[in-house]
Amino acid sequence: MAQLRNAAQMYQQGSVKTASPAKLTLMLYEGAIRFCNIAKEAIEAEEFEKANINIMKAEKIIVELRVTLDMRYPVAKEFDTVYDYIYRRLVEANMKKDQTVLEDALKHIRTMCDTWKEVMRLNNAV
Repeated sequence: MAQLRNAAQMYQQGSVKTASPAKLTLMLYEGAIRFCNIAKEAIEAEEFEKANINIMKAEKIIVELRVTLDMRYPVAKEFDTVYDYIYRRLVEANMKKDQTVLEDALKHIRTMCDTWKEVMRLNNAV
């Protein structure tokens, strides 16, 4: 079982190292969604430490997406505004352990992810 887990980790690391910038961005969105979903389940189960850890992982992803924005493009300012909102909602959800607030952040992350997938499709970057 440990060998299988190690093989999966090696595959994941290889995928990240060889992914295009567009694919890496998609992977970040998908990671944030995954961590938020884990946190939602943890809040429901009253596993608050687990919720905290996973919300903080999602927060770090949003920070990474923000710092990599190229502000030379006008759309980057709009993305920054959305990321700021998502980040603040994640912090609030974490402080209150509030699934409704977390779901709001998650809704926006999903929208950004879907938008990014469409951009990739239109640019044949899938």
